[in-house]
Amino acid sequence: MPVSTELVLATRNPHKGVELAALLADLGIRIRTLDEFPGAPDVIEDGDTCRANAIKKAKAVARYTKLPAVADDTGLMVDALDGRPGVYAARYAGAGATYTDNWQKLLRELAGVPPERRRARFVTAAALACPETERVDVVEGELEGLIAEAPAGDRGFGYDPVFCVPELGKTLAQLTPEEKNRVSHRARAFAKVKELLRRKLPRSK
Repeated sequence: MPVSTELVLATRNPHKGVELAALLADLGIRIRTLDEFPGAPDVIEDGDTCRANAIKKAKAVARYTKLPAVADDTGLMVDALDGRPGVYAARYAGAGATYTDNWQKLLRELAGVPPERRRARFVTAAALACPETERVDVVEGELEGLIAEAPAGDRGFGYDPVFCVPELGKTLAQLTPEEKNRVSHRARAFAKVKELLRRKLPRSK
């Protein structure tokens, strides 16, 4: 990937944008968002895997902006539900569903399931695309946990209020942004993205 001092985050989700910008803040490059490119295409996430969705978004945004772009997609796999909601986590309760709609549906489906059978895993795939070559590098980050029986905490977004990290004894929504960015699936994926960027962007810090 050619040297660049700019990187575009391929997301219109403001919560995710803030989180990703914080994770990449120490790279010493300019982090841009899709808000700065109002004509950028809305990419339909119709892939069968998080990896496929991340690649599709990163390539489309890199092609449009003519800048390196990074995109991610996250799935939530719950053992007791045979891996659901999986890649459909963001729209589990249907098109236009809110974060609350999604985790409320999840809790309803797990009603009566004992704690030892509520194991779950977040998986984030992050794709880094170069506009000149259309090369895409993909990395992943995972976080093991349990689905709580009731929501707790008012931070974060998505399934954070019901995803418990056992070693911390808290849900992701009970963690400060700094705490979450040390342990989350997205943080683990973007730590690998940062290593890619440090190798490919020699002017970054």
